[in-house]
Amino acid sequence: MDYVFVKDSEGYVFKKLKSEVSPDEKIISEKEYMKVSGLTSYEKKFGHGGARENAGRKQKFSSPLKFQIRVTKEEKDFLTYAREHNVNYAALMQM
Repeated sequence: MDYVFVKDSEGYVFKKLKSEVSPDEKIISEKEYMKVSGLTSYEKKFGHGGARENAGRKQKFSSPLKFQIRVTKEEKDFLTYAREHNVNYAALMQM
């Protein structure tokens, strides 16, 4: 697989297979790709090629909240019965 870096007519840059490059896209160097995409400053700032350690969304609670819905008494009885008797929901949906 031979990949190249390309710049489209709108100025967006991305990595693409050489065989998939269209006529309106210009092949650029890896250095220019890194500069235009902003990856160069990203690597310089953090040193290891990624965001800082433990970056990202944190779980707010130690255990996720339980999903709850309101059901009628009959629906609750049916769900209880189905769980106790291992009813196959996928097979029921096929009927």
